[in-house]
Amino acid sequence: MEKLPLVYVRGFAGGEHGIEQAVQDPFYGFNEGSVHVRVGLSGRPSFYQFESPLLRLMIEGEGDYGQGDTSRGGYKVLVRGSQELYLRDAAPGSVPPASIWVHRFYDVSAPSLTTQTHREEEEEDGGGPGQRQQFDLESAARSLFTLIEQIKDRTGAPRVHLVAHSMGGLICRCLIQKVLPDRGDHGLNHIDRFFTYGTPHGGIHFNVGFGLLERMRDTFNVQGGDIFGPRQMYDYLTPERTRLDAPPHGWVANSIPAEAFPGERVFCLVGTNPSDYDVAGGLSAKAVGPKSDGLVQIESAYIPEANFAFVHRSHSGRYGLVNSEEGYQNLKRFLFGDLQITADLVDYRLPGEPDAEVTWQAETRLSVRGLPIVMHEQLAAHYCPIQLGWPRTSDTADRPTPLVTTFLSSRESRPGTAKMRYMLQLKVLSLRERGGIFSFGDHIEQSADFDDMLIVDVEPPTDGRPVPRAWATWASNISSPLRDYEPPDSAVLTDQDDVEGSWVAHVPLPSPSGLFLGEEARIRLTVRNRRPADDPSYSR
Repeated sequence: MEKLPLVYVRGFAGGEHGIEQAVQDPFYGFNEGSVHVRVGLSGRPSFYQFESPLLRLMIEGEGDYGQGDTSRGGYKVLVRGSQELYLRDAAPGSVPPASIWVHRFYDVSAPSLTTQTHREEEEEDGGGPGQRQQFDLESAARSLFTLIEQIKDRTGAPRVHLVAHSMGGLICRCLIQKVLPDRGDHGLNHIDRFFTYGTPHGGIHFNVGFGLLERMRDTFNVQGGDIFGPRQMYDYLTPERTRLDAPPHGWVANSIPAEAFPGERVFCLVGTNPSDYDVAGGLSAKAVGPKSDGLVQIESAYIPEANFAFVHRSHSGRYGLVNSEEGYQNLKRFLFGDLQITADLVDYRLPGEPDAEVTWQAETRLSVRGLPIVMHEQLAAHYCPIQLGWPRTSDTADRPTPLVTTFLSSRESRPGTAKMRYMLQLKVLSLRERGGIFSFGDHIEQSADFDDMLIVDVEPPTDGRPVPRAWATWASNISSPLRDYEPPDSAVLTDQDDVEGSWVAHVPLPSPSGLFLGEEARIRLTVRNRRPADDPSYSR
């Protein structure tokens, strides 16, 4: 698969001082690495050197596992003094598509890079690119489109990947949901895949003040923060032909209409660690609350129809999302993987009769062999467990509860073996609540009703075998150390789906520990080929 150009869009800088700091960085923060990681159950700090997403994309080639495969080529950064001038002077089709570009939308608002032009000077020089402009999100989206058009022309690429942090994701969504539709255009004509780190898709909300802080921010536009309120979000996320004077009842910000851009081509990385976000001496994290990354609440950080992963990282800083191994590994797999792997809990039944006083939750962790990090974790301790509901009369027998989604490149494997190994830890736990207070009379701390790890080995498709091969075994059934375990060929899972481009298998929960969820409770593993952006099945 040929690499496409990648455009990075940074987050909110605040007022004039913040903008000045932002523009001093040649890559708007995409070049920031880290040397801190929290490990173990205690979360103690440890040294781990992550170079930065920018450097990693440059040194790693397609299909690489670990060290940079420069023979197959990494991404290039083509600044040459000014990426704008470089693109302007380059001949059409002369720039390599595997290139990284930064949307420097704040430059026109930075005092050190612009001038306050008087009226008579405007008449003399036409205003020019040096005239300072107040930041406007929709203007940033329009200039992003100009940059994309120029990149496509100079590289010959049909589309670009968009990678955005925080507010940058809203700039991209404004382009997708308003700027392009207003032009009679469509996002799939220009954008292949869209990845966000900690974007406030649903706005920014506070856990204190009973809504007063949000009203003050939106009324007085404190530091330009009204762009995170519902009124402004509705205006820049709604095309002119359907926009009303005010958001209609029931309108939600964290949704991309299917006719604007397919959710399967969007990935949201959600942070769950507010304690390490130290902006304003930690006051921001305290105001937003524990169910957040320190700035964006968990429920506002993803789009339900998109792919997403939860990682225990902060919005930014030494334990931030962008400058993390967890962020990079999810980014890499989403952008370059050609296979989508999902795991769902199906055919389960909670024990007993429906009981409003009992809350059932599942916790999941996803790890990949060879990586020192957890790719995805939804834990009660991080305020993001998976809620398991009692069946409704309208539910079908195989009602799925999504557990995790990840991506795999069929060109990538671990040295010495063709198999990629994933570990999915699944816990199921329950708590009894009486009168709004959890009852701990029958509770055993640090215990779960079910706790096991599913070890999944996947062999990607080959030229002679168009479907993957997979093995799945519960750790409780393995008698050796996991590092020494190799599944026998006879245990390969059988594809239970006749649809071309899709592979499905079911793995029963282990006996006897999983039987309380019903004898039919299973994990459904699905591997699908990812559709290209020009697939005719997409609506435009």
